[in-house]
Amino acid sequence: MTATPPATPQQLPGARAVPGLPADFRWGVATSAYQIEGAAAVDGRTPSIWDTFCRVPGAVVRAEHGDTACDHYHRMPEDVAMIAGLGVDTYRFSVAWPRVQPGGAGPLNPAGIGFYDRLVDRLLEHGVTPWLTLYHWDLPQELEDAGGWPARDTAHRFADYAEAVHAVLGDRVRHWTTLNEPWCSSWLGYRTGVHAPGRQDLGDAMAAAHHLLLGHGLATRRLREAGGDDIELGITLNLGDHAPADDSEADRRAARLADGMGGRLYLDPLFRGHYPEDVVADLAEQGVALPVRDGDLATIAAPLDVLGVNYYTSHRHSGTDEHGATTGPDGRPVDIDVPYERPRTAMGWEIVPEGLTRLLVRLEREYGVPTVVTENGAAFDDLPAADGSVPDGDRVAYLDGHIRAVADARAQGADVRGYFAWSLMDNFEWAFGYDKRFGIVHVDYDTQVRTVKASGEWYRDTVRLSREAAAG
Repeated sequence: MTATPPATPQQLPGARAVPGLPADFRWGVATSAYQIEGAAAVDGRTPSIWDTFCRVPGAVVRAEHGDTACDHYHRMPEDVAMIAGLGVDTYRFSVAWPRVQPGGAGPLNPAGIGFYDRLVDRLLEHGVTPWLTLYHWDLPQELEDAGGWPARDTAHRFADYAEAVHAVLGDRVRHWTTLNEPWCSSWLGYRTGVHAPGRQDLGDAMAAAHHLLLGHGLATRRLREAGGDDIELGITLNLGDHAPADDSEADRRAARLADGMGGRLYLDPLFRGHYPEDVVADLAEQGVALPVRDGDLATIAAPLDVLGVNYYTSHRHSGTDEHGATTGPDGRPVDIDVPYERPRTAMGWEIVPEGLTRLLVRLEREYGVPTVVTENGAAFDDLPAADGSVPDGDRVAYLDGHIRAVADARAQGADVRGYFAWSLMDNFEWAFGYDKRFGIVHVDYDTQVRTVKASGEWYRDTVRLSREAAAG
């Protein structure tokens, strides 16, 4: 794949200590199974919804797929050594459900779970803490064929799977995340259809959202029972700061609706034991009800130890269109994205680090839960230099701004306990295929050669300097 030059000249900020971060602050990198592992039909792994979706004409750029990806399945030992060389103390990875439990039911596949068994041991040998995510979007295709996340039974299958994985890895893995970004799984997978499985139905999306949360709650209870006091449980949500463009009633309504569907629909049941009334009412206006049964909300609100926060950008909302109307032709409230007029990443996302500060402070104020930034990073069109190095100054500046935004949030009272850069290395970026590079390590997909980018070197040095400053 040929990278395009960056649109603007790159500046390479030097690594500096980030003040205000404690000595026990976690520094990590993050990946997900389908994006890096490859080996899609190796050692008993069966198809996931992403294997199927990638074969749908037009679903993924150039019909690319994760069959090989970064070949991490075969290159895991060298990748773990590379992680350790970056100086981080934590590695966030996900387990591929169809690799360890083919078909989504029954006993674990010895070869599949054996890979993660070796990965965990290798990480610990290198002094890196494993931070395990059970579900990062790769639902076994058989479960989708049976109804997918809109079907209640999938939540119970997920709890069975979680318990089985813990039975093998729980003696060495303390940090467990149930779900990664359930909004993406439900909304992008079942409403807009731009992610697997590619369905487009609001009722299905809301049923999926509820059953994802139910599966989280069921799994959390089982993991807590199995792990006792020595387990740290959490869920990861993708969140942003949603602000009205001005103080008009229409703009405030637009921001509230966006925040409701994108954030509070998940936060409120997890930490308050109920769905937000305004979101429920808005869904009712569209003829949709969440399929809540007696006891579901208590299950979903099972106590957690940490909230994972994935942050990339923030938004300002206007509820009035160019003609002065506050409702569209379909009768729904207008919601127009009003730019901050900031530089953008290759994904087209505006760079708004102060939005991360506002978000983390708000989570502390309104929900009172410890947080870890489990994903933060940016795609840019990295162009390797003639000497093979990758001088990605735009990414360095992005990471620097956002890590300092975390320190600002801590200074304002937010209990933020760690920061994980997304991503460890360039990888399969879902519907964008291999077009978008998020890694602090460059991957040549033809040769699978890894090259630590300038951002990786900068991150390594920033981690070291910040630790030294915290230690006094």
